[in-house]
Amino acid sequence: MSESGTIRAGMGGWTFEPWDTSFYPDKLPKAKQLQYASRQVPTIEVNGTYYSSFKEPTFVKWASESPEGFVFSLKGNRFVTNRRVLGEAGESMMRFLGSGITALGEKLGPILWQFAPTKKFDADDLEAFLKLLPPRQDGVALRHAVEVRHASFAVPEFAALLRGYKVPVVYADHATYPAIADVTGDFVYARLQTGSDDNPDCYTPEALDAWVARAKAWAQGTEPSDLLRADPSQAAQSKPRDVFVYFITEGKVRAPHGAMAFMKRVG
Repeated sequence: MSESGTIRAGMGGWTFEPWDTSFYPDKLPKAKQLQYASRQVPTIEVNGTYYSSFKEPTFVKWASESPEGFVFSLKGNRFVTNRRVLGEAGESMMRFLGSGITALGEKLGPILWQFAPTKKFDADDLEAFLKLLPPRQDGVALRHAVEVRHASFAVPEFAALLRGYKVPVVYADHATYPAIADVTGDFVYARLQTGSDDNPDCYTPEALDAWVARAKAWAQGTEPSDLLRADPSQAAQSKPRDVFVYFITEGKVRAPHGAMAFMKRVG
């Protein structure tokens, strides 16, 4: 076993009009944007799968246009998570997982299940949802992560539930969403959402240095000492973990540059 997991940083999507001039080469056809973007960063989080349904040929196309070793993180469809009773999401979940996402093969990264900001912690309903998450689809291993956006989740019971099912909680560096840094799975997923278009690399150099240090701690199997956990009494098992970091939301114009500057610091 290696002494450290793999650290990957990217941005949300690859089509964003301001990037036509701030990121992409002049006169690059839009049809070539994924091909270019996937060679500047090692991963991209796909937000479109949250709002729309795609079919297998689309995933085949994405896989063919990206280089070997590239990883797509997919946001699970909103019909799965935007509901009062999460435990009733089985049919919608199977529809999404069976839509052709496994055509990405080894390029299929984590699936992000994002809950609505109004969704409060309910231990029984959350466990019913976690039980629905399959470890494989069409013979392809699946990695699931859960993003919560209500403060009621910042309790030890929440972390314990995720730890029992080995599902990571997404760490959100956000102005209002709860920041929960408990390591509850075999990989770590962080979304950096407090950047600024005024910073050439989305985050300041000092902030980038700090986040790279945290990512390296996660990758080596330890936990950053400066991030809050829902259950500080429980330390994560010390073992290498892959780390996924995405620059999104605030500072989106400079997000690709943030991811590239992050990876340069990773070395």
